[in-house]
Amino acid sequence: MARSHAKLLEAKNVHVSFGGIQALCGVELSLRTGDILGLIGPNGAGKTTMVNVLTGFQKTKPGAVLLDERNVSSLSATDMARAGIARSFQAARLFRGLSVIENLTVAGLGIGLSKKQAIEQSRDILEWMGLQREADQSCTSLSYSSERRVSIARALALRPSFVLLDEPASGMNDQECENLMEVIVRIPKQIECGVMLIEHNMQVIMGVCHRVHVLDGGRSLAEGPPERIKTDPLVLRAYLGDDASRTNARV
Repeated sequence: MARSHAKLLEAKNVHVSFGGIQALCGVELSLRTGDILGLIGPNGAGKTTMVNVLTGFQKTKPGAVLLDERNVSSLSATDMARAGIARSFQAARLFRGLSVIENLTVAGLGIGLSKKQAIEQSRDILEWMGLQREADQSCTSLSYSSERRVSIARALALRPSFVLLDEPASGMNDQECENLMEVIVRIPKQIECGVMLIEHNMQVIMGVCHRVHVLDGGRSLAEGPPERIKTDPLVLRAYLGDDASRTNARV
């Protein structure tokens, strides 16, 4: 799936309110193909709302979502996916009546592949993600960890330019997190796309991300490489309280 040029996804001055409560206020961030961007922040910081905006599930007003400088803010979630912006959810949302490979095949058919192409692509993705043994297994019988990885695989079957992963490591043990990190690191090269990762597990964030963007109270607090973010006094204070920056605490 070689791409002719790098692509750019941008959020510009994003604002979202719910019943007078400001969920996002003036947030700006960017993601290029080949990059892995972590999006972190305390509970209620606006992380999932930001992903919803970037994938067409929530509209920004004012503000804009730009894909290669084209304003795509008005696109539906379906059209965003067709434009190359895919996502996973905190809940896997798999098609329970289908097998693992059928879940991926449906995604391939949705972007115009023939059935043969969609099946071949599905087998390739499952193999490099280490899920080939589960290919013909019903989604109702998957382990929790496999279920979450299959939801990522299905998003990748859309051949996205960008994939946004909402807490993929939630509920995983240490070994499962290590396996997931290996997969995430490979996505930009294997699928040739950019990755945005929402995650509370800082081991995962610090282990795979090239940059980290921090939200707090719906506003951008900091952005930079992981090593700088994990010692930033403002970030420590947002996570751990006012005394955090005066201790040896780490994000």
